[in-house]
Amino acid sequence: MRTMAAPAFVSDYLIRMRPEEFEDSRLSFMGSGAASALLRLSAASEMAADKSSSMPDRISPGPLAARIISGSLCGASICVAEKKRVEIGAMVGGLAAAVSAFAFFHMRRKLTESEGIPDGTIALCEDAAVIAAGMVVLR
Repeated sequence: MRTMAAPAFVSDYLIRMRPEEFEDSRLSFMGSGAASALLRLSAASEMAADKSSSMPDRISPGPLAARIISGSLCGASICVAEKKRVEIGAMVGGLAAAVSAFAFFHMRRKLTESEGIPDGTIALCEDAAVIAAGMVVLR
């Protein structure tokens, strides 16, 4: 649901786990304290910006591409850390990001248009779901 939340959670996970395999990887920056801090700030900024009516739809080309790249980076990083096939992780991560972008876009639209729930309320619920899911998935 958020482009920067997954990388922030994955970076924190990598810092906690400190996998040896990750140290020599081209993705090792994801396990650095500086990256973690920057990604957390980016995730928080994105959550705040999402409440603005000037934000483009998550399924428009630019935001969708950013989500797919973000998901691919996360999937690849986790696979490096867990000695799995990086290309599979990148594909699964990118696909999951694309599917969730469309699913949550349409869910949010339906809830605002059909049910009359204010968009800001749904956005806050999405933020809570992102944080909860991130904490659970990467345990």
